[in-house]
Amino acid sequence: MPKNYPLFINGEWIEKQETYDLINPFNNEVVGLLSKPDKTDIDEAVSSAEKGFLKMKNLHAYERYEILEKTGKILERESKEIARFISLEVGKALKYSLIETQRVVNLFKFAAEEAKRIHGETVPMDIVKGFENKIAFYVRIPIGIIAAITPFNFPVNLPAHKIAPAIAAGNSIIFKPSVNGSIAAHYLVSALIEAGLPKEAINLLYGDKDTGEAIVSNEKIRMISFTGSPKAAKEIMSKGGLKKYTMELGSNSALIIDKSANIIEAARKAVIGSFYNSGQVCISLQRIYVHKNIEKEFIEHFIKETKKLKIGDPADENTDIGPIINSEAKQRIVQWVDEAVKEGARVELGGDFNGNIMNPTIFSNVNPKMKISCLEVFAPIVSVVGFNEITEAVHFVNDSIYGLQAGVYTNDIKNALYCVKHIDVGGVLINDIPTTRADHQPYGGVKESGLGREGVKYALEEMTDLKFISFS
Repeated sequence: MPKNYPLFINGEWIEKQETYDLINPFNNEVVGLLSKPDKTDIDEAVSSAEKGFLKMKNLHAYERYEILEKTGKILERESKEIARFISLEVGKALKYSLIETQRVVNLFKFAAEEAKRIHGETVPMDIVKGFENKIAFYVRIPIGIIAAITPFNFPVNLPAHKIAPAIAAGNSIIFKPSVNGSIAAHYLVSALIEAGLPKEAINLLYGDKDTGEAIVSNEKIRMISFTGSPKAAKEIMSKGGLKKYTMELGSNSALIIDKSANIIEAARKAVIGSFYNSGQVCISLQRIYVHKNIEKEFIEHFIKETKKLKIGDPADENTDIGPIINSEAKQRIVQWVDEAVKEGARVELGGDFNGNIMNPTIFSNVNPKMKISCLEVFAPIVSVVGFNEITEAVHFVNDSIYGLQAGVYTNDIKNALYCVKHIDVGGVLINDIPTTRADHQPYGGVKESGLGREGVKYALEEMTDLKFISFS
């Protein structure tokens, strides 16, 4: 019988009889059961978070620092076991699961340091006549209860990007992870409690859309930090009402490669960007725009490098490409690929499935209206399109409902600066792929790619309010 992973509410682990099955996407085996919360559980979690906030806001900065620093050390101790479960739960290749767990260790270290750097600023009141004898300043104060709602694809890193800065700022958290990825979430909460976080300050609720709606609609929740689709984000905001929101949403990230670029290096990095975690990454490289003078040569190198990838069991340390998360996603991907082929797209490589694993797929002759180009495909699929002028390439990149990150390979400084100025995204990476994220950078998008910014320092600013103080 698979283990039943309990909820964590009001400082206690609570095992429920009604459960969700946690399915290994590689072999379809049940690897665990998740306790399913009811309305009473959700209400109790909110009440617990209220008590937890009272404790959190009274912790001194050095105490929050110590909790976060210790959490990082505990997660480092457990990193291999957590990585193993990530591969079992979401099908991520073990080599990448291990990278994810190390990123989380570093992220908690960053958050620990930021807990010591929260400060305000003086406000010069005497610049206005009649305010000469006032001394004023502002401070940053914690918001209150923050709901952290996360997807499956980075089951410890994405939660950590929400939970660590929330703790650094002195908030309490209600944490609802994806059903896929919840064993990793169990380990994360366990580490926080072992590190000394007030037990009421973190509440773990597994669940589906119904659980999420009950959380976001609760008026006692002061902020929602969400990673997922634009459609789900709009539903959350419509039900959540007047709250603060950080939304890290979708993308169809693009890469420009101009004729001055190092083609071999660009092709090698494009393989990583396009096929990392089977393309199930919000900044996965989905569109490549290559100068027509080098388009044919680039595609040859790109295909050659892609063929080096090993496809198979994600638990194997040598595997590069694992499965798509579930049958619903597989069905959608197959439909989009079939539509693209019927509309004239040419398959340069792949295009098919091996069990639940999609072979890395490269398309050419793609038009911008095809779903594999204009929507977030969330699969190991990338299209290559030629361009003549850098202005044309930038237009192609911007012709999107999304705007998260974009990459540009060029050795022409004028082209680089043009792209920096005119590409409408949250981050432009010169001589790098858009699928690059340092956990301390400001990270977020424009248009339907989101609201607000993550990265510990920047998330912490989102998770605090300013309080103005004046003395006369």
